[in-house]
Amino acid sequence: MCSLALFPPPPLPGDVTLYEGNNALVSGRVLETLPLPFQSQLADLPTLTIPKETLKAHSRLEHSTKPAFIHHRESLWKRCINAWRDVGVCGVLSEIANAEEEVLQWVKTGSRYALAVCHWVSSLHGSLFPHLSLTSEDMIAEFSQAVDWAGCSIRAFAWHPHTSKFAVALLDDSIRVYNTNSATVPILKHRLQRNVASMAWKPLCASILAVACQTCVLVWHLDPTSLSTRPSSGCAQVLSHPGHSPVTSLAWAPSGGMLLSASPVDTAMLVWDVSTENCVQLQWFGGGGVTHLAWSPDGSKVLAATPSAVFRVWEAQMWTCERWPTIKGRCQTGCWSPDGSRLLFTVLGESVIYSLSFSEYKGEMQGQVGGPKTASIVADLSETTFETMYGEERIGGEVHSMVWDPSGERLAVIIRGNPGSRTVIAVFRTRNSPVFELLPCGFVQGEPGAQPQLIAFHPCFKKGALLTVCWSTGRISHIPFFFVGAQFPCFSPSHSPMASLSRSSTRWRHAQGLGRGCWTD
Repeated sequence: MCSLALFPPPPLPGDVTLYEGNNALVSGRVLETLPLPFQSQLADLPTLTIPKETLKAHSRLEHSTKPAFIHHRESLWKRCINAWRDVGVCGVLSEIANAEEEVLQWVKTGSRYALAVCHWVSSLHGSLFPHLSLTSEDMIAEFSQAVDWAGCSIRAFAWHPHTSKFAVALLDDSIRVYNTNSATVPILKHRLQRNVASMAWKPLCASILAVACQTCVLVWHLDPTSLSTRPSSGCAQVLSHPGHSPVTSLAWAPSGGMLLSASPVDTAMLVWDVSTENCVQLQWFGGGGVTHLAWSPDGSKVLAATPSAVFRVWEAQMWTCERWPTIKGRCQTGCWSPDGSRLLFTVLGESVIYSLSFSEYKGEMQGQVGGPKTASIVADLSETTFETMYGEERIGGEVHSMVWDPSGERLAVIIRGNPGSRTVIAVFRTRNSPVFELLPCGFVQGEPGAQPQLIAFHPCFKKGALLTVCWSTGRISHIPFFFVGAQFPCFSPSHSPMASLSRSSTRWRHAQGLGRGCWTD
């Protein structure tokens, strides 16, 4: 089992992580450039800074639009219809119980008693699932994969699965789309695009972006050849379903044929046919809702985390599922190996990474999930003290989010530090076959005072892996991990950036001296 005690010390104060070379992370000063052989690999990727001060956050939504208009007393019937649409049964009962019109007294009395029963049931339900007592914004912040969703300028990030294009959701509810092949930066805005929690690009498609919002799912259809920086709101489809808000997670099928959405208040996850705007509910009572979705890269399985101490894995053919209870808390995050045979996940309140391996069933056994009865612990991230020239530094704690690169050879993990220790990114070297291996690589550090918020791997980086980090300062940086993948048993030195790297760099010589290299002179 891997632990933080096996990691090299973190970078020196004031240094930032620049890249990985020779199986070691290399750090330097903020303005220090990559070695010349590496610069061409990142020439077109923008390094952005979007300070919070430049964005204006929207105020909290009102429960209705009535305060914006001149007061007009509607009939009780119309008020009941509006209350049913906005609040549900409790809203209708409240309107009748508080009606000023002369209605039958026994109707008003019965409504008051029924409303009291509804409130009692709601409080009982809230005691079983405390998250239901949260406001929509607080609920999104609780279950978001962003470390500080409410306070950071960047709330969600998504790479396109096939091109060097990414979307960034910001504090002011706008979304910016950056493309390395275009200087045009479209800015997406919509009246329903509030409190974005997640985004996902449709696979095998140029420019369809699904956005998880407070009250619905928006699906933007963008013209990749357009030079417009403000696409019309008519370019967005609105997908909504009663009782399915706020939406906190989205996942496209790798084939692009289906879109999944999840809400912490809805025990069903929805399978959308975007073309017809119809959905099918995958209902499984218990758990209190669905907080996080992760579709395996091979398309065979879906992880569905809940607010309770249980999570499920669905197989995507017959749509059957298996459940795994946890001990301390809910499943916080999870990611799949590239072949879909292994799931790594973490639990709120625990400082370990768990692993589940899955078998592929055929014939009569087809349609089963095929997971083991219990999960195994593969990494211990408990707090560890590192001795540095500036004194002791404590690193470790719970995992907030983690991502596995498409080659299956690098795993990045955001560790939320305990009081007195900082939030860091730990990177592991991984191998899934013939046996599973998890080995330490190093810590990723940003500018002084910057805390990691979101992480994502570039889906098609050719020279190893490319980690994008969104920082609390509003900066978006790209950190390359240069290595030769295990799927390539041999390589030509002339095609490797390592071969032409100058040995004159002091930090490069230091990295070689760590003794963790897989390349030798």
